[in-house]
Amino acid sequence: MNYRKFKLELNVFKLLLFTIATSFVSYGQEKIEDQELDSLLDELFFNDAQMVDDLLNSINEYDFIYATVTYNTNTFFAGRDSGTDQLNVIPQVSYYSSSGFNASVTSAYYEKLNPNWDFIGLTAGYGNAIGKKKIGHYNIGYSRYFFSDGFDEFNNSIDASIGVRNRNRTFGILGGVSYLFGSEQSFQISARAYGNFTLTRGTGYAIKFRPQVNFLVAEQAITFIIPPRNGNPPRIVTTEEFDLLNTQINIPISYTSSSWDFELGWNLNLPGKIDNEPSLDATNFFTFTIGYLWDLTK
Repeated sequence: MNYRKFKLELNVFKLLLFTIATSFVSYGQEKIEDQELDSLLDELFFNDAQMVDDLLNSINEYDFIYATVTYNTNTFFAGRDSGTDQLNVIPQVSYYSSSGFNASVTSAYYEKLNPNWDFIGLTAGYGNAIGKKKIGHYNIGYSRYFFSDGFDEFNNSIDASIGVRNRNRTFGILGGVSYLFGSEQSFQISARAYGNFTLTRGTGYAIKFRPQVNFLVAEQAITFIIPPRNGNPPRIVTTEEFDLLNTQINIPISYTSSSWDFELGWNLNLPGKIDNEPSLDATNFFTFTIGYLWDLTK
């Protein structure tokens, strides 16, 4: 595999981690009261646990900024080991309005890449609830990526997601599709099933267990070598595959207090082997995220 093809595939794997990054449900016309902030943070978390989709029905009008920093103890792309152990840090600042508009800016720092700050992503979208019971929701967005090394094969993404949860918000599923484009193009489909269980709750805080299972299906270019045969030299062949790339199990514990949110989780990757790819081992890593909310309605 030549360097350009490897770089292209690596950046596809990176973008698969960040597309469909925002999704939000709006519920009406009431102000967020002080006592509701704990419940808001209890339902809102960047780490894609619930795709920012599980606000309490009583919170009907909102206008806020939510900032997070996520630390991952190792880096895997679509569950695959790149051969280099390296931590990564992902900061994100997002804005949400009860009008349905949402926007975010995201970046990624990789310990051993050069340059370390790999890209900046800007996202704008619109999302809303579906039906009178508001247990369904959708979000449509556009993202623009600016890579530090000038990579432009996939620097745009159009994303759409739709989800549903039960009325008491203990279980939900979410599906999404992304179209990545630039000088090249690619597709991805993602699906998620999650739980949301309160372990303990007191005055001004809550501790929750929010497990989830994520599935990633994407189009990927695979390059392999056909060995010499009948006196012919070896040949390099590239094919396009659309298949399940990774299944990830996330087991997190979250603590919410006032406007702060903290989450510690363990992640297990079960990468799916596709045609002509060598055998893949399971990978795992820990994640720690800190979040803070600014309520702009006050």
